[in-house]
Amino acid sequence: WLNYNFCVRPKNLLVFINPFGGKQLGKHIYDKKVAPLFQLASITTEVIVTEHANHARDHLAEVDLRIYDGIVCVGGDGMFSEVIHGLICQTQKIAGIDQNDPNSKLVACSLRIGIIPAGSTDCICYATVGVNDPVTSALHIIVGDSQPMDVSSVHHNNTFLKYSVSLLGYGFYGDVLKDSENNRWMGPSRYDFSGFKTFLSHQCYEGTVLYLPATETLGNPRDESRCTAGCYVCQYSGKLLDLSNNKQELKHVAEEEDWKVVKGKFLAINAANMSCACSKSPMGLSPAAHLADGTIDLILVRKCSRFNFLRHLIRHTNKDDQFDLAFVEVYRVKQFIFTPKYSEEDNIDIRDIGKNLFGQFCSDHPACGCSQVNSNWNCDGEIIEHAAVEVRYVLFCCLELSG
Repeated sequence: WLNYNFCVRPKNLLVFINPFGGKQLGKHIYDKKVAPLFQLASITTEVIVTEHANHARDHLAEVDLRIYDGIVCVGGDGMFSEVIHGLICQTQKIAGIDQNDPNSKLVACSLRIGIIPAGSTDCICYATVGVNDPVTSALHIIVGDSQPMDVSSVHHNNTFLKYSVSLLGYGFYGDVLKDSENNRWMGPSRYDFSGFKTFLSHQCYEGTVLYLPATETLGNPRDESRCTAGCYVCQYSGKLLDLSNNKQELKHVAEEEDWKVVKGKFLAINAANMSCACSKSPMGLSPAAHLADGTIDLILVRKCSRFNFLRHLIRHTNKDDQFDLAFVEVYRVKQFIFTPKYSEEDNIDIRDIGKNLFGQFCSDHPACGCSQVNSNWNCDGEIIEHAAVEVRYVLFCCLELSG
């Protein structure tokens, strides 16, 4: 669940079921495994089976949420993202907060969000508890367990784009997601297929990364610590964030001199709010990332050979240090800005930029071997078309432990 009222057992829940996600078993999982438990716990529910993309988000923008103790989404990471967007956006609208202003201080949401895993990856569920099991999720929701989580905002030219709670990936993971959208008929296996194609294309993207280091928090992305319930790093960071709210203007002035710059060609730029662990990557993209410390782990994978990049990817599946490679850099940051070498306003014909020696598996130009200039961002399983973005931590939400 995402919430601030700890150990409060819910009595009335709004449930969204995505019947199309993963293996399309969302409704079956809820009816057979979850609904009976809610009934035994005397929890009343209003169930909505979504019929199209953003159905849940649109509904949350209109409904009076004061009658509910929480929201439950049955589906994958995309479904959770849809619900969190609907809840945060409605909260800011009521409070009169301009979400297009990257410097706006957002108002925390009062409702918890629970996840019943029924998607392809279920990264958020797995990373928060360590297992993807609907019954375990339902029991956590019933007893009112809660886990604070960081939320980051993504802006482009002072326009709000998305919120992110797990992975924001440019380059490799952005290209994998973009290609997989053309193969949804394959189900979850489309990610393996698109991942293989993207690996073979070995596309690099040139640009500049500006980041603001998180110097006041405990730990770093290379330490051995793991975020667990009652994590002292998250508790310490939470106290610092509370104190900083009273010193916002002074803090902003001081930060202006602390920005760092990294330029180059990148195979991947990943920003992790959590470990991003899943069944295929038990340790995740950033094993030492914390759920609620107010920071982002920024991972930069520079241009390298296919063999070396394969070494990096394989380390996601075992316990080897995936950052112990010369072409990989990792930083714990509060915010960052990425600017591609070729901006979207330049109107450059990508066929004039360069040719990929091995050819690009390009759905638009299957035979031309053109080299793609800019990638897309993969934001919690949703595509962001803009390459130039500004990303920062914005608030805590509270996840009713759901995995």
